Amino acid sequence: MLLTACAGYGQPSGDIVAEPANTGPGEAEPAESGSAKAKPQKEKPQKEKKAAGEELGSTADIPEGGGKVFANKKVVVTQPTAGEFKCFTAVCTHQGCTVASVSNGTINCPCHGSKFNIADGSVANGPAAKPLAEKKINVEGDSISLA
Repeated sequence: MLLTACAGYGQPSGDIVAEPANTGPGEAEPAESGSAKAKPQKEKPQKEKKAAGEELGSTADIPEGGGKVFANKKVVVTQPTAGEFKCFTAVCTHQGCTVASVSNGTINCPCHGSKFNIADGSVANGPAAKPLAEKKINVEGDSISLA
């Protein structure tokens, strides 16, 4: 590629103009319009994926008849009956707050008082009208991980 710098009447000095270079008989690279200054390209942000198999905790961390909120993973794990573990989104269906606690058989949202059943995520007390979405988990030995 041949680069030339020209300053003429009505043009600011210092502009670099790229001229097309011949690559073969009768072939030329297309000329770019405007200045030859390279514009940095923005990288497209990649969506963060939750890693399958990512360990949440131990079965000993989840009390029978209760549960534990993993706010950093946006999930809540419950144990409605001995040895039965369930997982739901920790995002309240009312206005998107993160649920804060599990007690007395319900998953509790601190924002507006919504409560969800630990066995199936259904609404036990509004204002939420939709249940918490169930998430898949793997329980192997005493380890609980996202599926």
